[in-house]
Amino acid sequence: MEDLKHHQAPGTTESHGALLHRRAAAYEVRHAGPQDVRGARSVMLDTFYREFTYGYVPEWHGDVVDIRGTYLDHPRHTLVVAVRDGEVVGTCALHSRGPAHPPHPRWLAERYASGRTAQLLRVYVRPAHRRHGLARAMVREACAFAAGVPGYERVYLHTNVDVPGAEGFWRSLATEVFDARTTGEHGGYGTVHFEIPLP
Repeated sequence: MEDLKHHQAPGTTESHGALLHRRAAAYEVRHAGPQDVRGARSVMLDTFYREFTYGYVPEWHGDVVDIRGTYLDHPRHTLVVAVRDGEVVGTCALHSRGPAHPPHPRWLAERYASGRTAQLLRVYVRPAHRRHGLARAMVREACAFAAGVPGYERVYLHTNVDVPGAEGFWRSLATEVFDARTTGEHGGYGTVHFEIPLP
């Protein structure tokens, strides 16, 4: 588990990154266990309904129903959570399935083939716990996991950039590979695809 505690030397100026580390010290970022399943599912469903507005879509969100089978029991998958006072307040999932065609372009599905691609998804933080560096810490933990799993070549994700803050956050960590906003995929949502190098 990543050590989120930060100790500043006397007389030094705290950088933005160090400040986020210090803010995150009140939280625990770790790989999820069975005790976290209910809380993680609640974070995900609340995000679908309250922020994405389209709610639960079985074709997209089957993993949320079976978090344990999808992430906890699979040796190449993981779910990272941010916890404060025993409550799950953030999630970041990683699995070995690349983007599907359709709805995504064939070339994208071939470039990020299942088995060789570690896909990040479900990177959510409850609104009251944002601006503490939790999403960044969870992504780092998930990418470190991927780097230790044989067979992964790269980390891939797609995001809805219509969600406030999503585009800026991912551009600070990842490289854009395809802007699908003009294609109408995912029903016209603002989908942009990104890649993160393995650490």
